Amino acid sequence: MFTPLSVILTVTIYMGLLFSIAQVVEKRIQSGGNAKGNPWIYALSLAVYHTSWTFYGSVGFAASSGLLFLGIYGGAIAGIALWWITLKRMVQAKNTFRITSIADFISTRYNRSQKIAALVTIIALVGILPYISLQLKAIISSFELITNTGETTHNLSALLVTLFMIGFTIIFGVRRLDPTERHQGMIAALVAECLVKLFAFLAVGFFVTYTLFDGFGDIVTRLKEADLEHVISFTATENSGIMWVTLLILSFSAIQNLPRQFHVAVVENSNPNHIKTAMWLFPLYMVLINLFVVPIAAAGLLMGMPAENADFFVLLFPQQAGSDALTLLAFIGGFSAATGMIIITTMTLSTMASNHLILPAIETIPGLQFLRSYLLQLRWIGVSLILLSSLWFAQEFADSYILVAIGLLSFVAVLQFTPALWGGIFWKKGNSLGAFFGLLSGFGIWCYCLLIPTFIKHGWFSEQLLTQGPWNIELLRPEALFGLDGLHPVSHAVFWSMIFNVGLYIIGSLIFSPNKSERNLTSEFMNSLTSTTSRRARPTGLDAYIPIHPKLEEANSLLANYLSEEKADAEVKNIAEDLQVLDKDNVTIIELVEFHRMVEHVLAGSIGAASAHTAIENTIRYTSREESDLKALYSHIVTELNQTSDKSTDDDQYSLGTGYGLMEELQNQIDDLEDRVKQQDTQIISLEKKLEARYQDIFKYRLESQQVKQDNELLHHEVSQLLKKQKISNVKSSE
Repeated sequence: MFTPLSVILTVTIYMGLLFSIAQVVEKRIQSGGNAKGNPWIYALSLAVYHTSWTFYGSVGFAASSGLLFLGIYGGAIAGIALWWITLKRMVQAKNTFRITSIADFISTRYNRSQKIAALVTIIALVGILPYISLQLKAIISSFELITNTGETTHNLSALLVTLFMIGFTIIFGVRRLDPTERHQGMIAALVAECLVKLFAFLAVGFFVTYTLFDGFGDIVTRLKEADLEHVISFTATENSGIMWVTLLILSFSAIQNLPRQFHVAVVENSNPNHIKTAMWLFPLYMVLINLFVVPIAAAGLLMGMPAENADFFVLLFPQQAGSDALTLLAFIGGFSAATGMIIITTMTLSTMASNHLILPAIETIPGLQFLRSYLLQLRWIGVSLILLSSLWFAQEFADSYILVAIGLLSFVAVLQFTPALWGGIFWKKGNSLGAFFGLLSGFGIWCYCLLIPTFIKHGWFSEQLLTQGPWNIELLRPEALFGLDGLHPVSHAVFWSMIFNVGLYIIGSLIFSPNKSERNLTSEFMNSLTSTTSRRARPTGLDAYIPIHPKLEEANSLLANYLSEEKADAEVKNIAEDLQVLDKDNVTIIELVEFHRMVEHVLAGSIGAASAHTAIENTIRYTSREESDLKALYSHIVTELNQTSDKSTDDDQYSLGTGYGLMEELQNQIDDLEDRVKQQDTQIISLEKKLEARYQDIFKYRLESQQVKQDNELLHHEVSQLLKKQKISNVKSSE
């Protein structure tokens, strides 16, 4: 047994080591170290998926339900197998649009709808915040177990742990306003935690399996003798087939939909090729951390430990064996599993809340607009509120049903993101109306079928609602909606929430015709998913890759055709100095275009504007990449002008337009000009044909004129000859 002070001191030292790791990595990056990341670090950081629910809860799950716990990981592995198709697309979209969270990703896909972003954020907060409480509860309970302390001390330690994580999250996760900057220090500390929890679980598992027993075979034999074969059974519970399907679906979506998973997998990704390493290393980690789950669960039951304490068999075994070192290691492993999830999730939720709930409120309410300059501090407050609220929740529901089931409740909550997320990636017709009503209906069903029954069992509402339904309508019973009875509440909620979510998403997308703004953004978004270039599309024009000196020589050569060499050289240098590119090696496409415009302006003073423009067009050449960047700039300008709601009746209420009528008018003018250009091209072709016909007529006329001239000359010559002959004849006659 440990004293509370010794455990708190150990935790303090451990957190200090994590601080040190993060600080060292951050300083190395700042001093010019490898900023592109490491595929192994990236892959191991994804193991934040394994929380205290894995470290402690999997054993408890296996003790009661056998191998059913593997469903939480089987679906996840299936989702990982598709990452080169799904996750790679998300990373490419993140690089293009500077995605900051799953709420940002979904809202960006659907016309940057602030309503959709806010709804996703609310779902994440309501669904995930209790899950954070579960982690805090695991830390508090494990602390109490190894110290045997009273209520006062463990409440103090819980507050200390919470304050510790508030500080750690703020310092290494929320110290910048731009969350698209990668937090490599924090990720390094997270990887350290992932390795610690893996090592701790394997150490306990090896101790139980090969020290207390004689290996896997011995445990299986004793299970059969003790009639405890349900621990190694795939069908240990009622309706196990349906539960298997449910867990596979939930874990398949959770591996990408959980806010913390989206952050480490998408936002923190520095190279899409790192996904290839993660696709085999992460599943290997998943197998290793679950390798001894069944042996530990079985060993606890075989040794007569109470089944209700199965969640903490990992701690009880080394404690009862008198191994203080292994007990402390197991505690630190569980502590790592919980804190890793808490820190990443809290950072992500605070970012989502500030961007999509707090900031829109600040912009809407004039009296709050002074808070714009305190957005970073508001995120710090958000981190504190989320963690302190989670601590309150954990203490309020300390012995409640809700903390046992909250893991699956949270998985069902984030499942509601799947239709909008996956539909947005693979179905171009999916639009903002369908996504909004799909998310809203799915979240409503989740609250009604899972959250309310949980609160009823906690005593917050009358049990009559659960047994008889609202207004005594049995078809509306939360756990038997529309007469669907006999299913596990989680399976029941998954079925109905997906029916409504998917159904309304498809129907809304088919019957609603999005405006031109949304159609353009959808096309740009879908194109970014399949783009083969690793270069970000949004900062097009800001990438300085064009060597400036060849461009200066090209311009000098052009001006020298019309000006003296000294004058041409002086003008080129003056232009370069005005643009502040003379001392640069490379310039952006925007700087290059401005440089050529100023060269044309100088030349126009000597040879006229029209001739100068012709000279530039005939002399200046752009590479294929420069041409594509110019086209991309034009496309982006058109798209940004189009992020409006026009004043026509076909506008939808979810577009971003508020006061951007001028922008829409400009876009219409651009469209009209394009139509006029096409008409003029047609007219030019027609005129060219007429001109060619005229040239043919003139040519025929010239031929005919030449022929007439030749005939006249011949006739004149013949007449002259006749006159000469007549004159000679007359002379002879007179003689």
